[in-house]
Parts: sequence; structure tokens; C-alpha cells
Amino acid sequence: MNDHASPSASHSSPSKHEADIFESTASFDSLGLPAPVLRGIKEMGFDKPTLIQAKLIPAVLAGKDVLGQAKTGTGKTAAFGLPLLAMCDPTVPFQALILAPTRELAVQIADEISELGRHGKVTVDTVMGGERIKTQAHRLKKGANIIVGTPGRIMDMAERRLYHFDNVKFSVLDEVDRMLDIGFREDIRRILDRCPKDRQTMFVSATIAGEIEKLARKFMRDPEKIVTSGASLTVSMVEQHYLSVNPWDKKKLLLHLLTHEEPAMTIVFCRLKKNVDMLAKYLGDKKIEVHAIHGDMRQGKRNKVIKQLRDGSLTVLIASDLASRGIDAEGVSHVINYDLPEDPDLYVHRIGRTARAGRHGVAWSFVTPAQGGLLTNIEALINREIPKMDYPDFVPSPKPESWRDEGPGGGPSFPTGPEAPKVNRFDAAVNPEIPAATETAAVDSSKFPGGVVPTKMPPKRMMGRIPSSRR
Repeated sequence: MNDHASPSASHSSPSKHEADIFESTASFDSLGLPAPVLRGIKEMGFDKPTLIQAKLIPAVLAGKDVLGQAKTGTGKTAAFGLPLLAMCDPTVPFQALILAPTRELAVQIADEISELGRHGKVTVDTVMGGERIKTQAHRLKKGANIIVGTPGRIMDMAERRLYHFDNVKFSVLDEVDRMLDIGFREDIRRILDRCPKDRQTMFVSATIAGEIEKLARKFMRDPEKIVTSGASLTVSMVEQHYLSVNPWDKKKLLLHLLTHEEPAMTIVFCRLKKNVDMLAKYLGDKKIEVHAIHGDMRQGKRNKVIKQLRDGSLTVLIASDLASRGIDAEGVSHVINYDLPEDPDLYVHRIGRTARAGRHGVAWSFVTPAQGGLLTNIEALINREIPKMDYPDFVPSPKPESWRDEGPGGGPSFPTGPEAPKVNRFDAAVNPEIPAATETAAVDSSKFPGGVVPTKMPPKRMMGRIPSSRR
């Protein structure tokens, strides 16, 4: 049910985990929502609101800016979607703007809000990459009340004069930690600067670091911060272990786990897109039913994979972190961190793909000898020691002669000292996988102006054709 908690988890005698998610003393009827919205909630089978819904909905209905933090899978989408359905005027187009970091998450948000508002007149549409401009332009002419989109395509449509911000009364940033990451920050600033100043703003996420919160508050008016759960709740509902493995044995160990443990539905996370494709091919060659998803795949294929995941018709999904922001399925039993993330918050987001709505989940992390520091950083964030899991029947392989040791983040590292290869510093500047520090040849500083030896390529170089007046 997307990011909304499942109704099956709201029985009269909830488990400890369910008690950490649901507000037992409140009902949706008591939150001030109109009858058509309550009817949609009831037909979807929801009984008790989650903690984030019980606290955030009344604050939004009261007109406050809110900064909400809650575990993935506890109903954040409905927490901001339900008050939008209650407050939007069906006669005003583009009244609410919801921004998401990925296309999959945008589709998920739009689908859930549309389903919750099935008995009202408020309309919802998506604006995102991966679809033809002409198709989205045709839909935008209908003037949906709520627009859910990715920042780049929203700005593109605005610059084409196919969308405008004049009517925006409500702005929402989902997964705000990722939205205000370096890659999205400028687009977010441009979009919010063009929205009316008197708008109401809602930012929500599973994790909100101090720096991100400080930045987010610059776009808000005296926001009320609502925290119902952070990393502690996420990890308390997931059985976690790490497995120590040499980097050249990771593929072999993954195959061993999948064939010996036989998890019901597994998501395997990789840092790099090339690792996603490599693992999908490797497991496929080993007769494992596997699917892959990452940002370079065609949108139609990504949508098909997500649909299969939610239908429960696939068992192993290899995913990159960006694509994972739209992965939301109740049947995920296991998460495997094939590549340990350098950002501890990403670990929390990853394992939050399992243990949805109070269910049990399992997370395994592969940790190479170079990654002890990354594991320590994760344990510091979640305030918990992750126990080691051993597999006595797994036989490690000897180090291949051609193997290059990896760095802490999973990328290649290079030897230093007398046996280090001589690498030209300019090759190192062009190829980031070659550190300039590996050059051992002495440099005659007198051959450079002022004795300053360059360490990287100049910022601008002549590439391609030289401009001319010829047409």
C-alpha cells in the first residue's frame, strides 16, 4: 500500500513494533478530514492512523509549515496527501506541488493520493522525466489540482510555459534529505523561489541530518518539527547482520546466500550502476530469477520492474540507491547491502525497504576488510552494534593475481611505495580512478613557472571543433 501502513497491522492487540507505528488513541474521524476523504480511507481498509499521520495531519490542516520525520513505511505519503485532498480547491489548477527525487516515487505518491481521493473532486497528475513532453503537455492542459513531479522536469515544463507556479498554495518535498542533496539543491531553490511567498510548505523524510534541517528551514516559515521515529525505530524492526568477505568473493557469497537461505523477496543494493548490471547478469547465468533497476534504464522498463515487485512476481531485485527511492512493496523480506554505503543515512533508507508497517525484516551487509570504518559509522548512527554472521560452509577463494584492492567506498585503490606504478599526473586528473599520489618519479620543479608543479588538468581545455563564422 505504498508508504501507507497496512490495515492488517492495526488489530486490537498490536505487537510492540505496531505500537511504535500506530496511534491507538486516535482515529481518522478525529483528525478533521472531510467525509469524501474519510470514505476513501475506509475503502482502502485503514483503521488507525500511524503516529506521523496523527501528528502531522492536524498541524497541516491548521495551516502550519511542517518538518516531519518518520520511518519509511509508516504512512508519510498519506500524512501530507490526506490534508492536501481536504484543503485543495477543485476549481484551481496547480494548487499543490509535490516534489520527489525519483520518477518511481513520484508515480507512487500520485497513485496513492488519487486512490485516497477517489470520492472527491481533487485531481492529481505527474510531471517527470521518461515521458514524452507532448504527452505531459496535453495532460497539463487539463489543470490538475495536485502536481507530483521531479525537479528537473518541473522546471523544464515551466520554462516551456506549460506549467506555472502562480497558484501554488501548498508545496511538499518528499525524501527531503535527498531532495536537498547537492544534485537537487539548485533546482529546489529555483522552484520554491518562484512559488508564492505565502504558500504552506511541508518537508518529510525518514532521516533529516542537522545540516539538511538548517537548509530546509530557510525555505519555510516557523515550521513545526514533528519526529515520530528516526533511525532507531527503523533498525529496531529489522534483524541485522554483517558478513565479513573479501571483495573478490562478494559475488560468490551473494549466490551462496540466495541459494542457501532462499529469502522470499530480496532487494540487493549496489553503489554503482555497472555493479547492478554485472550482478544481474552473473545471477542470471547461475539460473537465479533476477531483475535490475537503476537510473540509466528506460522508464518503461523501470515501471515494469516496480510493478512486478509490488505484485510479488519477482524474487530478487538488484538496485542502485537513486532508483530505490521509489521502491515500496510490502512483501520484501530481505535487504542485502552488496556495497556498504558511504553515507550512514543511506543504510537506514535501504533497510527501510523491508519491515514495512510493523512486519519483520532481515538486512545483511557485506563488509570487506577495508570497510570497517564505514560499518562503525553506521553503528554510531543507529546506536547499535550490528552482529557478525558467519557461514562455516562458505569457502573463501584465494585472491586472484589480477585483483586490485578496493578502497573503503568499494572503488579500486592502488598500491603505493616502491612497487607503485609510475602514473602520469595528467592521466590521473583525467581518470579519477588513478590517484595522482601513485606517481613516484621525481619532478623537476624548476621546469615549471614559479616552481609550482601542477597536480591536475586545467579547468578549461579546447575540445572538439573550433568555433568559426562558417554555417
